Amino acid sequence: MAEKFKMLAKTLYGFEDLLAGELRALGASGVRTGVRCAFFEGDTGFMYKANLNLRTALRVLKPLRDFRINRADQLYDRIREVDWNQILDPDMTFVVDTVLHSDLYSHSLFVSQKVKDAIVDQVREKTGRRPSVSVSRPDVRIHIHIQKQMAHLSLDSSGDSLHQRGYRSATNIAPLNEVLAAGVLMMSGWRGQCDFLDPMCGSGTLPIEAAMIACNIPANINRQHFGFQGWKDFDPVLYKRIFEASMKHVRDFPYRISGYDRAPSAIAKARQNVENANLQEYIALDQADFFQTAKKSENPLHLVCNPPYGQRLHIEPESFYGRVGDTLKQHYPGTVAWLLLGDPEHVKQVGLRATRKIKLFNGNIESRLARFDIYQGSKKASKN
Repeated sequence: MAEKFKMLAKTLYGFEDLLAGELRALGASGVRTGVRCAFFEGDTGFMYKANLNLRTALRVLKPLRDFRINRADQLYDRIREVDWNQILDPDMTFVVDTVLHSDLYSHSLFVSQKVKDAIVDQVREKTGRRPSVSVSRPDVRIHIHIQKQMAHLSLDSSGDSLHQRGYRSATNIAPLNEVLAAGVLMMSGWRGQCDFLDPMCGSGTLPIEAAMIACNIPANINRQHFGFQGWKDFDPVLYKRIFEASMKHVRDFPYRISGYDRAPSAIAKARQNVENANLQEYIALDQADFFQTAKKSENPLHLVCNPPYGQRLHIEPESFYGRVGDTLKQHYPGTVAWLLLGDPEHVKQVGLRATRKIKLFNGNIESRLARFDIYQGSKKASKN
């Protein structure tokens, strides 16, 4: 039986419980949430599986050791206590990422340099040669997080952030992070149960993530590389087995996923991304002004949208969001609409009663994910 070890998956603010739920569904043990992260246990195969399948994870870290630092000059010695020859050969490349929340050091680059020096010096002393640093797809990505006097040293099994799914070759200004898009969809209750619409789809991230959820396609199926594939102990046979097992859970989707955008350039980019993701069968994209559209059928509709904040399109918030609310009320009966709004005040400006409001961050912008239920006829008639 393969040996289990502790791991840590990082995520965005507000997605901790979603991530923990994903991990449990995949079969992780010892799952518990932290701040923007979830802790869990699994074997090497599960580490591969987590990277391939998790929708709300940014990175999957494999901890090496935790240690206390009382003085800044202790870091070098603590790093040298790790046997780096088990991890790095002299002809391999590596990089060090630092997250710093400590008064012991003034800059994360200094910490990264000290860690790099300790690793290089140890390998060179034992082999006579030294590994090189590379910021472009290194063989090993090392992660150190220093919180006050506690240091947490890990190997980053993901490499590039897992929001980089591999399908998005064309973007607009301020594109929606893929992990944020997936988390918003999951929070909205989207499971592929009806028709779906993003009426301001930009480069197509929400429709693509919606299709992948509906079809249960692994989130990172289109990635060309994971960090663990550069490790000395990478097992390509095991990874192929995990990949093939994950693909067996893909299912068909009998409904329609649609996206609108009024900009021809946005629709062209979105179509390219949909093609990159091999999802043309499930997603239909059209150039259209949402304010001139109406719901196409009487069937239930799940609408999720990230309206512009004024970066890609110049808007006057009160009138713009008021028009969004009016269009939903007048032309989209029988719709559950979820809007990711870039300011808590925008919720009021929609002019509809929000039945849920969830605090999230889009980058460094404090946002609200708001739900609006648009009833068929009057609310009273709908209940009856």
